[in-house]
Amino acid sequence: MTSTNKETPQNLKPWQVWLLAARPKTLPAAAAPVIVGSALAFADGRFRPGPAAAALLAALLLQIGANIANDVFDYYRGADTVHRVGPLRVTQAGLLTPPQVLLGMWITFSLAALLGAYLIAVAGWPVLLVGLSAIIAAIAYTGGPFPFGYYGLGDLFVFLFFGVAAVCGTYFVQAGQVSAAAAWAAVPMGMLVTAILVVNNLRDIETDRLAGKQTLAVRLGAGGARLEYLTCLAVAYAVPLVMALGGWVTFWALLSWLSLPLVVPLVRMIYSETGRPLNRALAGTGRLALVFGLFFSLGIVLPNIVFAGF
Repeated sequence: MTSTNKETPQNLKPWQVWLLAARPKTLPAAAAPVIVGSALAFADGRFRPGPAAAALLAALLLQIGANIANDVFDYYRGADTVHRVGPLRVTQAGLLTPPQVLLGMWITFSLAALLGAYLIAVAGWPVLLVGLSAIIAAIAYTGGPFPFGYYGLGDLFVFLFFGVAAVCGTYFVQAGQVSAAAAWAAVPMGMLVTAILVVNNLRDIETDRLAGKQTLAVRLGAGGARLEYLTCLAVAYAVPLVMALGGWVTFWALLSWLSLPLVVPLVRMIYSETGRPLNRALAGTGRLALVFGLFFSLGIVLPNIVFAGF
């Protein structure tokens, strides 16, 4: 089905169409947990530039691959229609054919796998398990016989892969083990990226319900989804304090709280807007995850820099 949406771009060059499919605005959410994992490795004297860079690039490619996969598989399942209120999907808009999008997906995941091969050589076979799981999950989110995004499990898997796998995996490929601090730090990053998905699903409640896509937001209703969003943010901001009180990081980690001014307008939007206007909250929550992650990382590494000569 070709979209008749008036916002559909016309006369785009091929690279512009693929840029739309990649959805670059989602990439900060993939980068932030990796940055935090590398900051923890630096604080422990385990930072390795090569594995850190490879982990970051792999995370970005996995996110792009997931975006492309969702584009084509949601089209196949009829979830994307002319009534879609989210960002343009290239398959549904007729800008690319489904075979073209599938080919782009496999090329992207193959590039991620090449980086994974390097990380396996550096850190061992546990990386293979994480990498394969990430690719399978990216495809199975909306594709395959049991698309878990259609059964209310997307939030859990986003937390696991953008929190636990991203932060702990980044630390592991540099340190060869996972520290308690890395395990704790995975929680706020996973929660913030999950909050992005919550906004996405809150925006799409009506169209998802019509398409039979039983996201957690559809199951909980708008009120429940908003409460889930608040819970994600509350946990994210509480964990750095818990980590500092427990001695896993210093109180410099509370620099992450400098991102709090971004929260108030987002909560207002979540409770006052529905449908397409929530795209602003979606972008804002992605920005929040990145800013929080950067300040959190700064708070983790700063003591090592400031007191390095003492």
